[in-house]
Amino acid sequence: MRSCVCPGSFDPVTNGHLDVIARATKVADEVIVAVLINRSKPGLFSLEERLEMLRKILLQSTFFTRV
Repeated sequence: MRSCVCPGSFDPVTNGHLDVIARATKVADEVIVAVLINRSKPGLFSLEERLEMLRKILLQSTFFTRV
């Protein structure tokens, strides 16, 4: 089983982020999206808000069934 990690602050989540995650699903059996806190730049959204945004986007899309 191949796994990969897509780390990022995802603040905010962009189509570019989703594209990288989608591409990762084509080469890995398991994709872990790691949402990080970047203390060197001010954030627009809290960690909880970013996690919720990603959950909603990924769970609503049929494309991301392997994430």
